[in-house]
Amino acid sequence: MKLSRFQRIALVAFLAIEILLFVGAVVRTTGSGLGCPDWPFCYGRWIPPTSAEEIDFTKLDLEKFRRKAAALGRDPASITPEKIKAEFNPVATWIEYINRLTSLPVGLSVLIMWGASIGQWRRGRAVIFFTATLAVILVGLNAWLGARVVLSGLKPGIITLHMALAILLLCVLVYTAWRASERPWQLEWKIEPDRRLCRLAWVLFALIVSEGVLGSQVRELTDELARTHAGVPRVVWVHELEASMVYLIHRSFSWLILFAGISFFHRSRKVLKSRSWLEIWIMAFIVSQMLLGVVLAHVGIFPFAQVLHVGLSSLLLSGLFLWLLGSGRVLGNCKPQSVQ
Repeated sequence: MKLSRFQRIALVAFLAIEILLFVGAVVRTTGSGLGCPDWPFCYGRWIPPTSAEEIDFTKLDLEKFRRKAAALGRDPASITPEKIKAEFNPVATWIEYINRLTSLPVGLSVLIMWGASIGQWRRGRAVIFFTATLAVILVGLNAWLGARVVLSGLKPGIITLHMALAILLLCVLVYTAWRASERPWQLEWKIEPDRRLCRLAWVLFALIVSEGVLGSQVRELTDELARTHAGVPRVVWVHELEASMVYLIHRSFSWLILFAGISFFHRSRKVLKSRSWLEIWIMAFIVSQMLLGVVLAHVGIFPFAQVLHVGLSSLLLSGLFLWLLGSGRVLGNCKPQSVQ
């Protein structure tokens, strides 16, 4: 399928956000979320320091640092120039700084897409202009939330919302790229649209969204336990995590997703003329996520596995959403739609 110029722009914006999600996962897994403790600067500079000796404390608002320390349960009086120097981690600082840099192409590409969407409106596809506008709003809102994440000291609820809005933004971009065509892509059915398969796909989509939210909460709980058990080996407190309700539900949902994915893949062979790359990749992502979950739960919390677990989940959700668009957008009445 040949992509139009506008669809290529939307695809670039989508890829920019995917890269940012992977980099954001690296930030979380390395614990670098506070590598740059201030916003929009990093230790009071546009280019962060590489050593503690380079920190210019005349450019830092230490009172703001102390307020953040109090919010994290630390003694504000302990925040001194000497303490900041001792805790400075150049690796964490630059990981967080790179995360901020990767957000720049996201804003730029989405703004370019929004400008190009004006031409789509003139061609009679006003919905493209409105979804592109929504994408700009979501990028701005998530940028603001990114600042709140730093200034709140990685407050759990804000982190989950930050990730949820990123996933919503991906879905908006998938729809925008799909819809910006004279004849949007549709599935090819053997006889007629299969409502059972469409409903199963919606159930699978809902399960994956729920699993993503639960996964973010599990990660937040892990961070909290690591903070409250600082200096204690993980093996000592991991049982508290595994006994939590959110962890148990998260683990159960993974099996539901696997069974629903197998059913989806099996039925698609029966009712579609031929399996496309999309059904194959959806199933491959589901199996990969299951294997990564087993590794994280029973082998070890490996950073590369965590990054892949987060990144592949966003690709899985985006791919399934594209499949749903191609099948028909009305739940319970799955049928191809004529789009002008």
